[in-house]
Amino acid sequence: MSVRVEPDDTRVIHRDLNRAYPTLVRGEGVYLFDSEGKRYIDASGGSAAVTAIGHGVPEVVSVLAEQAGRLAYAPTHAFTTDAVEECARLIIEEFAPEGFGKVWFVSGGSEATENAVKMALQYHRERGDGSRHLVIGRRQSFHGATIAALGFGGNAGRRRPFAAILPPAEHIAPCHPYRCRANGACPPCDLSCADDLELTIRQVGAENVAAFIAEPVVGATLGAAPASEGYFQRIREICDRYGVLFIADEVMTGFGRTGKAWGLDHWGVIPDLITCAKGISGGYAPLGAVLAKPEFVGEIRSRSGSFVIGHTASGNPLSCAVGAAVLRYIRDHGLIENAEAVGGYFKARLLELAERHAMIGDVRGMGLLLGVELVRDRESKEPFPPAWGVGKRVGAATLERGLVSYPGAGTADGAAGDHLLYAPPLVITREQVDEVVGILDESLGAVEMDLAGVAG
Repeated sequence: MSVRVEPDDTRVIHRDLNRAYPTLVRGEGVYLFDSEGKRYIDASGGSAAVTAIGHGVPEVVSVLAEQAGRLAYAPTHAFTTDAVEECARLIIEEFAPEGFGKVWFVSGGSEATENAVKMALQYHRERGDGSRHLVIGRRQSFHGATIAALGFGGNAGRRRPFAAILPPAEHIAPCHPYRCRANGACPPCDLSCADDLELTIRQVGAENVAAFIAEPVVGATLGAAPASEGYFQRIREICDRYGVLFIADEVMTGFGRTGKAWGLDHWGVIPDLITCAKGISGGYAPLGAVLAKPEFVGEIRSRSGSFVIGHTASGNPLSCAVGAAVLRYIRDHGLIENAEAVGGYFKARLLELAERHAMIGDVRGMGLLLGVELVRDRESKEPFPPAWGVGKRVGAATLERGLVSYPGAGTADGAAGDHLLYAPPLVITREQVDEVVGILDESLGAVEMDLAGVAG
């Protein structure tokens, strides 16, 4: 097969209908190889923050093959399996925050969001609070690509084409220190962006609000923007005050990505429900989950006896066996600790890069979930014109040089703004980080030269 598949030669609906795609044939560790033997560093961790333990790990491949040969699928309305029980046990006993005790498995992050919201609404209804139906999200957030998940999220570009059919939802300001619109002086932070939640709850009526959903570190839309200290503590207080469930979207941040088991662990905050995916199975099989507390599940058990949720592939033994193998690998190889240590080194190297490239306005993130925001003017933080597609230009430049980046747009205000997201496998080494930074350095220089011609 040729190195690139042209748009007219494929029957696949690719993301970009006008682009020729290289054909990948193999992965090993942090590297990917195409059909012509070209090597790429998977610094995005897939699309994105998926490939937690790297590619081609024999321990996981053997479990996948063994489980597929023994029992690949089971009717979950009638049976349980060792695979689903073991994966849930590992999550709760080895990774989950204090107080969590139950897991509902799905196939990915979008399903996890929808199921968590369904569970929250049913919880309120069965307790006699049936008027609680609204979900409050944040602008510049992303919780999934399905219609309902898009409605709860605040990614303007992805919401806009479907605005007419999105479910009712409220959105508050994000906690985004680099582009704080609440008080213009962040840091220090007065947490007025968190207080916006209380204002919104009071405006729509607490009796109508079921849940608040937020990413601890905003990944795809804001380029790894973590909250300010005290923000999630205030959010927890407000949710408790008004009886609103707090759903933590840990799809990108869960299972060690930020240098701790969960993103919220950085602030010592315990949510009511956790959605997770991506790193739970490392890209070896589709898997996501909703984590709940036993008392939350107990409310439904003692009343109707069943959550009104379910999908064809929920809790399938093949994905769950793979998930358990990936989680054991993360635990046994100290990958959470590696994410913290090498992530700190990676961030320091990116900050060095910012000293050489004026188009880098900000470097941010935690662990191995890092972002680089690109700006036209560093002093004013003015973004590049959206039509220039600067993030995509840099992403294409790095790809051509053997580095997979994850470019994003709309970073500044939902329309303008560019960033690059980096979330490589948690096994990455300092030497491999140096390779990433070297390619990015060269790519930024090439794009800067191109932009000089555009601006002129």
